[in-house]
Amino acid sequence: MSAKETLELISKQWCNLDDLMRLSGLGINNAFKLKKKIKILCEEKGYLLPKGLLPMCEVVAFLNINIDYLKSVRN
Repeated sequence: MSAKETLELISKQWCNLDDLMRLSGLGINNAFKLKKKIKILCEEKGYLLPKGLLPMCEVVAFLNINIDYLKSVRN
C-alpha cells in the first residue's frame, strides 16, 4: 500500500476490520484479535463504540503510524 493510499485510508473517522487488515498487514484472524485489543483499550478510555468500528485516531496511535513521514513521501 502506498503512502497516498494509507493517508486516504486513515482520513476516515471509523476503522472496520478490512481497514485494520490493510493498515496492519495481518490476516483476518490476527486482525480480529488486534481489533479486540484496541476495542478494550478504547472502552477503558470511555469510548462508546458503534458495532464493529474503532476510532481511526486510536488505531493510528496503536499502530504507531507516522503521518508526517507519510505526507513527506506521498506521490
